[in-house]
Amino acid sequence: MAERKNPTGGTNIKKRGSRKLPPQQELKIKVNEDIDYREVRLVDSDGTQRGIVSSRVALESAQEQGLDLVEVSDKADPPVCRIMNFDKFRYELKKKQQEAKQKQTVIETREIKFRPKTDEHDLAFKIRKIKEFLAEKNKVKVTMRFRGREIVYAQTIGLDALTKIADTLREDCVIIQEPKMEGRQLVMFVGPKT
Repeated sequence: MAERKNPTGGTNIKKRGSRKLPPQQELKIKVNEDIDYREVRLVDSDGTQRGIVSSRVALESAQEQGLDLVEVSDKADPPVCRIMNFDKFRYELKKKQQEAKQKQTVIETREIKFRPKTDEHDLAFKIRKIKEFLAEKNKVKVTMRFRGREIVYAQTIGLDALTKIADTLREDCVIIQEPKMEGRQLVMFVGPKT
């Protein structure tokens, strides 16, 4: 297998991991010459309706004002275009997206694991930890795991322990899912009160 030479003198060897990362999602908005409709409904920079005109005339009037012709709605018949400063529009849109991203809250699901033989002090410590997670507005998955022959106690000791935990947390949370067996585990979900 012969290696081909690059015009720069190197060889054409594909490097691992040299894949391009996808660019950030670009705006799919047609501007100026990209608008290829025969007629458009034109809205002026101050918001007044100019009516239905050819896209060439709309582009010329935008260039006379030193602004851009921007497609606002391609679903309408004919499509709606507006004369505006596209860079300013894009900046304001990006700023709105950033503000929306800051305002959104992400709810995580945290997990606390118990065993049937968990001592009283450890149980109190883990309950305190569950309350901290709920104060942070996170959901909590409370799991009691049974190993070997401990599975015999699932419906007695396990269910009693999770019921006790649920009763302790009732004023701080909402029980999303009552204790339920999933394989060798007894699982309960609790969430913060709204």
